Amino acid sequence: MKKFLFFIVIISGIEQLSAQIKHKISPADIYRLQSISDPHISPDGKWVSYTLSTVDSAKDKRNSDVWMVSWDGEQTVQLTNTPEGESSARWSPDGKYISFISSRMGEKNSQIWLMDRRGGEAKKLTDIKGDLEDYVWSPDGKKIAMVIKDQDFSDTAKSKTRNPFVMDRYHFKEDIEGYIENRYSHLYVFDLATKKTDTLTKGNYDESSPVWSPDGKQLAFVSNRSADPDRNDNTDIWIMDAKSGATLKQITTWPGADRDPQWSPDGKLIAYLQSSSNEAFTMYGQNKLAIVSANGGTSPLFIRPIDRPIRDIHWSKQGQIISFLFTDDRKQNIGQIKIADSSFKTISTGDVFLNIESTTSSEGLVACVSSPQLPVELYAIENNAVRRLTHVQDSFTNQIQLSTVEGFTSISKDGTKISGILYRPADAPANQKLPLILFIHGGPVAQDEFSFDLSRQILSAAGYAVAAVNYRGSNGRGLDFTRAIIGDWGNKEVMDIMGAADYLVEKGIADASRIGIGGWSYGGILTNYCIATDTRFKAAASGAGSALQFSMYGVDQYVTQYETELGTPWKNPEKWMKLSYPFFKVDKIKTPTLFMAGEKDFNVPSVGAEQMYQALRSIGIPTQLVIYPGQFHGISKPSYQKDRMDRYIQWFGKYLK
Repeated sequence: MKKFLFFIVIISGIEQLSAQIKHKISPADIYRLQSISDPHISPDGKWVSYTLSTVDSAKDKRNSDVWMVSWDGEQTVQLTNTPEGESSARWSPDGKYISFISSRMGEKNSQIWLMDRRGGEAKKLTDIKGDLEDYVWSPDGKKIAMVIKDQDFSDTAKSKTRNPFVMDRYHFKEDIEGYIENRYSHLYVFDLATKKTDTLTKGNYDESSPVWSPDGKQLAFVSNRSADPDRNDNTDIWIMDAKSGATLKQITTWPGADRDPQWSPDGKLIAYLQSSSNEAFTMYGQNKLAIVSANGGTSPLFIRPIDRPIRDIHWSKQGQIISFLFTDDRKQNIGQIKIADSSFKTISTGDVFLNIESTTSSEGLVACVSSPQLPVELYAIENNAVRRLTHVQDSFTNQIQLSTVEGFTSISKDGTKISGILYRPADAPANQKLPLILFIHGGPVAQDEFSFDLSRQILSAAGYAVAAVNYRGSNGRGLDFTRAIIGDWGNKEVMDIMGAADYLVEKGIADASRIGIGGWSYGGILTNYCIATDTRFKAAASGAGSALQFSMYGVDQYVTQYETELGTPWKNPEKWMKLSYPFFKVDKIKTPTLFMAGEKDFNVPSVGAEQMYQALRSIGIPTQLVIYPGQFHGISKPSYQKDRMDRYIQWFGKYLK
């Protein structure tokens, strides 16, 4: 008996020790990370629905299911669990049901399904032939407004051979969607009682973002009805009665973009996001809050810019306050504007709210919140108090050792202050110089934030100081900072990245003889610019990048930006030649470089990586080209995500260690 008790004590001790031991995060942990998104509070304020995405390693894909958590955080319930996956969960207005989108039972097109919130089998509501892009319940719960893309009739009935793609549009290709033919997205209304679907809009225009008026009689939506919508971003807010044949009424006329309409609780006003620029198209803008009368007139009654991009606007229950998210120097914060006096205040800041992805208003707010040491979890916000609702990431974070993360500010050679984020291995001595990887974000209009970053954590755990740099062109620092690189790519951004590297070397953090650089999308493009500018980099990894910008015209999806920002190549060849300098200065490059791309990427097609790979091979610089089969601009297959991180570590390890 004593021996048995001694054995139990030993086993218990081993289990406790095992629980305390954490391994360094590695590429294999990609399979373990879960993702929470799309939270919505129930009408009675007692539950929050959300989507939880997990990796099915056997099928090598992610699968999403619908869950809900009680407002007090005490109960968590999984509502769906099928191989097909479910998304876009929405509460019925009476709170008794939850709808979602799924392509169950071998359906070619996704349909709307409905299930009792208390459990039981879901039933299919719709039989849609086109692509369902969005849907929203009417206030009385009797109808559902839908956005559906026109049916694709390209497949022949008797043959598996697809009909040829036939395009006559100015904008004729898009990542994931592929070649764009004359299929458009229109509004429909589905009646739950009769199962009848009415067509509300037609024509060669797209409609999006439908929202019901509080009385359920009208729909506000977004559409670009200019002469050639492909050539500009001039979307406006429109209103129509929610029935076939109704007249459309345009309520905004800003030459730029108006989007994301939200009715006030009394139905008299519509709040929306207005672009900061009245240009027909710009990549370098930010949204501001505007309000217009729903009864007529196209001039905004209220515009409130704060020189920061805002999104996810929500009226308070009484209609006196509008809450939203705004991007501010490596953070996402919740802001509020009081309509009566236009006063603005921040209700979240500091070390708690570091990356808030979305909000939903009801009795309180619910937000997806992340920090450098914690992947996204749901938090409740009520009376400015914060309370964590979910703990899905505990099993992930309890087993891994994470890098330390801190902000830094560097100064570029022209005196511009640049914000950065530094990752250091958890076990690295405080004053030890480390090999440095500058891992550059895409966009360019985006920013690196104090949120959980799996890629940089994995790279840092491999023994590197990893730096994120919010170069000019990033958002979060005001409109002028974002617009500083218009028509001048690879200049100020490169200066800012070099300045960050100089700062980290000067502070004794980075080993000047072991600096690498990498990134994806515009991060890959900037990697090419940097290695063509400076030979200090001992290794590089350019993902989904380009260099010979001449060759991108008509090949990628950015023709509107090119002609607006640079002019056509045949009229402005000097500008295009200047921006293509990494390719034309390839003989100056000394950096061993790994090039990567998705086979089906129409955003930055693989030809950009192929050209630079071929050029470096021709001049004898060590290089490698990796193309991920069937992948678009974002690499979505889990095994390929792991492979990409493995290759980063191998490539940088070969030349920096």
